[in-house]
Amino acid sequence: MVAPVAIVTGGSSGIGELTARQLHAKGYQVYAVARRTDRLAGLAESGVHVHAVDLTEDASMRELVDRVHAEQGRIDLLVNNAGFGAFGAVETVPLADARAQFEVNVFGLARMAQLVLPHMREVGRGRIINVSSIAGYVAEPYGGWYHASKHAVEGLSDCLRLELRPFGIDVVLVEPGPVRTEWNAIAAKSLADASRGTPYEKQARATRRALKSMNSSLLSVPASRVSDVIVEAALDDDPRARYPVGRRAAAIIMLAKYLPTRAVDALTGLLYHSR
Repeated sequence: MVAPVAIVTGGSSGIGELTARQLHAKGYQVYAVARRTDRLAGLAESGVHVHAVDLTEDASMRELVDRVHAEQGRIDLLVNNAGFGAFGAVETVPLADARAQFEVNVFGLARMAQLVLPHMREVGRGRIINVSSIAGYVAEPYGGWYHASKHAVEGLSDCLRLELRPFGIDVVLVEPGPVRTEWNAIAAKSLADASRGTPYEKQARATRRALKSMNSSLLSVPASRVSDVIVEAALDDDPRARYPVGRRAAAIIMLAKYLPTRAVDALTGLLYHSR
């Protein structure tokens, strides 16, 4: 049998690296991509194909997809895992920084889908797994642009799923809650930098503490739990549209959907000590 072929973005560490390793162990020909290949050396040694890709540059993404198809003759799975969280008050974050976040989290994700879809549609099958977040349902202070990007991923994926169903192509959302990765410290630092010297500096400290505590929180899960679910979604014969991941993630999503907004705001205020 011909090995299925997968592309995993954001493959240099954490969830992406683990997903690439697990898919490779399941028999996939895996292409793990990131902006810098030096952080992909370990994957290359284990037999995973690695490639430098900038998700803000169309030529870089196009070259990747052309290479994969030329080498393998097929693309069965795209895992859109790359993304980052730049935090700060909506008022004070420069729009250039907000656009940069959308370029990776939304437009890079969408462009990768556009590029692989002709190959999937040609053979009448394929799967796209978009790594979203419970941030696509809830809100927290000073996370406006990150949350907006994940809300966009949710809506985009739902529309894409409906459009691609007639072609035999599945679109799946994986929605982690808090995860123990380097992402938390990076987001906390970006919040500190964006808030320094602004009217929000003092209030933002509670959100910084919450972000930094995620790596030790009982509510958070290791990155391996998320990669396990991504691989489960890749292998399911009849995948669900959504896979919440983590302790109480599904419950948090349900509360956000069905509780009155004022009640959700009050609970969030208690969590972040804000009013």
